[in-house]
Amino acid sequence: MPKEKVAVITGASRGIGKSIALALAAKGATIVAVDMDQESTEAVVAELQATGARALAVVGNVTVAADVEHIFESATEAFGRVDILVNNAGITRDGLLMRMKDEDWDAVLNVNLKGAFLCTRSAFKVMSKQRYGRIINIASVVGQMGNAGQANYCASKAGLIGLTKSNAREMAKRSITVNAVAPGFIATAMTDALSDKVRAELTAQIPLERLGSADDIANAVVFLASESAGYITGHVLSVNGGMYM
Repeated sequence: MPKEKVAVITGASRGIGKSIALALAAKGATIVAVDMDQESTEAVVAELQATGARALAVVGNVTVAADVEHIFESATEAFGRVDILVNNAGITRDGLLMRMKDEDWDAVLNVNLKGAFLCTRSAFKVMSKQRYGRIINIASVVGQMGNAGQANYCASKAGLIGLTKSNAREMAKRSITVNAVAPGFIATAMTDALSDKVRAELTAQIPLERLGSADDIANAVVFLASESAGYITGHVLSVNGGMYM
């Protein structure tokens, strides 16, 4: 387990990112919570600190190289190292391909894929000197199977899987593992707003007959960040209730 390890988590202020932060902290990790909204990021850090965890809030935009450099400088200045990076920050701008605006394509690819690239590049500079690291990318089931109306999101998540495998090969000699978690349909504030009919249609596609929870994803991340997963790299761990096999 990642006891005494330092974990940088992007998109940590809510949803899956917040659950990952709480789960890693519960195992003893120090958390560097990264997001663009200062108030919500500081609120998560306060919640973590109330449990006795060490935690730091860093406000930054993962699509901006200077911001990303600041994130990792802040982490190393505060705690001396970075052991775990969870690339969780992501957005959606859904729409049918023929109607999709250029700016919606660019925004999703920039946050979901370029952001992970920039964070991984900065993390590698730290982890390579340590000769140790765990990098975990939050992909998606739709990056594996596609989904109508989400060409930009699916492309970004499929690209993230490719980035995971390429980086796993590059970084293995430095004892850095790089893996991805691919969530299926997860119960979030967004899915809570769906009608009962739509939720039933989504659930009908899942052999386990339920939506996943943010904790389901967090548990997978904790495993991949642990010493028990030390011989796993370049892997995509599907957490989707059997929706895609």
